[in-house]
Amino acid sequence: MKLQHLIKSMFAATALMSAAASVHAVEIEVLHYWTSGGEAKSIAELKKMMEAKGVTWKDFAVAGGGGENATTALKARVIAGSPPTAAQIKGPSIQEWGKENVLANIDAAAAEGKWDASLPKVVSDVMKYKGHYVAAPVNVHRVNWLWINPEVLTKAGAKVPTTMDEFFVAADLIKKAGLVAVAHGGQPWQDATVFESVALGVGGSDFYKKALVNLDQTALTSPTMLKTFDTLAHIKTYIDKDAAGRDWNLATAMVINGKAGMQFMGDWAKGEFTAAGKVAGKDFLCVPAPGTAKSFTFNIDSMAMFTVKDPAVQKAQLTLATTIMSPEFQEVFNLNKGSIPARAGVSRAKFDSCAIKSMDDMDATNKIGGLVPSMAHGMAINAAQQGAISDVIAKFMNSTMSSKDAVAELAKAAKTK
Repeated sequence: MKLQHLIKSMFAATALMSAAASVHAVEIEVLHYWTSGGEAKSIAELKKMMEAKGVTWKDFAVAGGGGENATTALKARVIAGSPPTAAQIKGPSIQEWGKENVLANIDAAAAEGKWDASLPKVVSDVMKYKGHYVAAPVNVHRVNWLWINPEVLTKAGAKVPTTMDEFFVAADLIKKAGLVAVAHGGQPWQDATVFESVALGVGGSDFYKKALVNLDQTALTSPTMLKTFDTLAHIKTYIDKDAAGRDWNLATAMVINGKAGMQFMGDWAKGEFTAAGKVAGKDFLCVPAPGTAKSFTFNIDSMAMFTVKDPAVQKAQLTLATTIMSPEFQEVFNLNKGSIPARAGVSRAKFDSCAIKSMDDMDATNKIGGLVPSMAHGMAINAAQQGAISDVIAKFMNSTMSSKDAVAELAKAAKTK
């Protein structure tokens, strides 16, 4: 009899413990598109940090470097009335989701962490909707980089280009050496990435702002824009025939492996070099895209919080936001990702020469008005306009369309509502 009581007591205790565990295990579902080597490593660190704080992480990873697939998945979930706890969205898209009244207020985390004091205003403004924080910034990427394999340059007898003319001289020499001059993936967002760096190099930051941020029709139809497309047409001739549909990280791998000499890509590419054990300044070079040394196109990754009913999950959202903004996570994430911390107060000690140059250039360009949002990466204009403009660029890259026709179509696309 005593034994039966003991067994019953043990079962009851186990049941209570299981119930307690299920009450305390808060799960958050996070939608993101950090799926390549350096990115996946970064998100794994955040998952680890959250689980150390008693929050279970349910991964909702959607492949596709530009985030289009993730956006489609997010829309489907929100329409179905079951949004994820948090999602990787950025720029004007944060404002668009804010207007739908589906984003959660995380001012409590921002106030406790003194975000206003530790973030540049250009960053904090993007993270707010109607003056309230709804997203936490993870990093700042510089988009207008040119990545170079120095061994390929040496083999070809070429030098590091600083102007477009020098770039074409180097590209010719690499091509003559039997290698691919420009590593590229023929996807609309990659085409737009090259385009905006070319526009910045050809016209400078004032022209860039007028044309690709303000969508000024005079700038969009100007001789400078015509020259931008002419320059892009010239760059096309150095891209290999297998570029169609190639993912960006596979194009980066071509530079890493010495099959290609140069790549126009944001500094997330550095995460791939680092993951491959390569050293900045020795195995690979990072230089501003030709003609863009005094400008900095920024792309800020952020995690927006969606409205949830469960108070425990709401609390977990604040924990997630606080963890994202911690100097510890900002350091480890950006070391893996190739970007730089969004917040002040993170030690530079472990960052390489490319990251330190990026930090210095961001400060310098901010002072002279050369710090501009990336059109290609959803930081400058709304999604409909960006999509229409990207379609024109992709069409130009994949056809025999003339520069004159491209300029006319670009100006028309900019009027998209």
